[in-house]
Amino acid sequence: MSRCGHWVFAMVAVLLFAGCATLPDEAPRTPTRAMAVSADTALGKIALASQPDPDLSGFRLMPGGDFAFDTRIQLARRAQRTLDVQYYQIENDETGRYLLRTLRDAALRGVRVRLLMDDLYTSGEDELLLGLAATPNVELRLFNPFPAGRGSLLKRFTASLFDFSRVNRRMHNKLFIADGAMAVAGGRNIGNQYFRRTAGENFIDLDTFVTGALIPRLGSLFDQYWNSVYVRPIQSVASSALSREELQQRFELATGPDTTPPPPRPAPNDLLGYSPMAEDLDAGKLGLIWTTAEAYADSPERVIGKTASYGGVPLLDVDSVRYNVVEQMRRARSDVTIVSPYLIPGPSGLEVMREIRGRNVKISVVTNSLAATDEPLVHTAYRRYRPDMLKLGADLYELSTNRTRRSVRLGLFGTSVGRLHAKSAVIDRRILFVGSMNFDPRSETHNTEIGLFIRSPEMAQQALKLIDVLKQQGAYRLRFAEGSNESRIEWVSDDAGKLTVLTEEPDSGFWDRTMLEILAPLTPESLL
Repeated sequence: MSRCGHWVFAMVAVLLFAGCATLPDEAPRTPTRAMAVSADTALGKIALASQPDPDLSGFRLMPGGDFAFDTRIQLARRAQRTLDVQYYQIENDETGRYLLRTLRDAALRGVRVRLLMDDLYTSGEDELLLGLAATPNVELRLFNPFPAGRGSLLKRFTASLFDFSRVNRRMHNKLFIADGAMAVAGGRNIGNQYFRRTAGENFIDLDTFVTGALIPRLGSLFDQYWNSVYVRPIQSVASSALSREELQQRFELATGPDTTPPPPRPAPNDLLGYSPMAEDLDAGKLGLIWTTAEAYADSPERVIGKTASYGGVPLLDVDSVRYNVVEQMRRARSDVTIVSPYLIPGPSGLEVMREIRGRNVKISVVTNSLAATDEPLVHTAYRRYRPDMLKLGADLYELSTNRTRRSVRLGLFGTSVGRLHAKSAVIDRRILFVGSMNFDPRSETHNTEIGLFIRSPEMAQQALKLIDVLKQQGAYRLRFAEGSNESRIEWVSDDAGKLTVLTEEPDSGFWDRTMLEILAPLTPESLL
């Protein structure tokens, strides 16, 4: 046998052996529940004093990363009873470690901390997370964990080769609840690039602060995941030779000031004119928009591909985020605006667009260009639908890295790259959707998501104001080239009356476009 043959044989043997790794049997757990708001806590007292009506919820959009991160830190520092924190990704960088340390400090004050993370991006971080979990009052659980190969993503998927259908399904939710009184929800993961703290790639994103009537619903959605059989304590899948005390010491060093400096102070005002949330909390009164709202989250059972059925007949999952977004779009009477960094409408999405365009409802879509996206494979699928969306009469915009770099209002990106990561929709200028869901097949069938539907013309108008800034200062509008019989697309921008027309993917190089042509026919849409 040749040397190459030995290597192939060895690799096959490793794959066959490692691919059989399975999760250990779960030890019985006593379910825990979210705590109700109480005037006995500082945050609860402020929330109750600020609420004008028990049926209303208060909101404040947070487009600025500095405001969004500072709000989370302020809530964690002021919490007295409980913190329920749920994220798809918490990166091991200055932002991620600072949040973890702040949660640790809250636990040392006696706050019950329940931290739920998806297990996809925890590769190589077991020791750090075990150090946090070694803190009294902290419980750290992983959604749909990998049973082996925990040192790297490649090893994890190799070890779960024959369980790919399960480990390919992830928890994409983002939620932060303090003392059952106040919360933050939206599109941001926890990491430098989500809060404008890198010199390279930074995301343009959107969160909302929440308090009032919607908080118990958000708490119950968190509990649905926290107590799910698809969630495991980190200690059941990760181990360390270090003692509990040694893990705590390592965590202390890893998150100390030498490696984890505090974030910069937020600016005096954000794009919407708001001051930092700390000022409201210090004053004891929240300046918010009060209205009615609903919240939905996909079932954790999506991890096994389970869908709603009756007598074996599939039913529409009326509690899913996607279903409710589509239903709101179908009910639109005048206009629908969609913002999604990863956009693959698919045949069903196109049919919804066709249906509402048939009633002369205006459709406007903002997404990433090839140069702006951090998922070029998704772009190969998205571009298949561009001509169809334009033929339907949709206004289509793609974020430009060069234009965001030059725009002061889009976050002072300077020489860094601005990438779209916000997930939102505005229907009829009166309903605002903010959440974690992208308009793509992965969010529809593979990932779980969370979304808030805020019924407020004022909130909708604020979101449209932010989207208009994206369109005018950071994006190209797409159109068919004149005389091309809808076969060629152009990218158009207007800067202070100066019209720019491009005939190729903006801000991209020859190699980027060539790779796109090569990969496009080979990219299965169902896996994106």
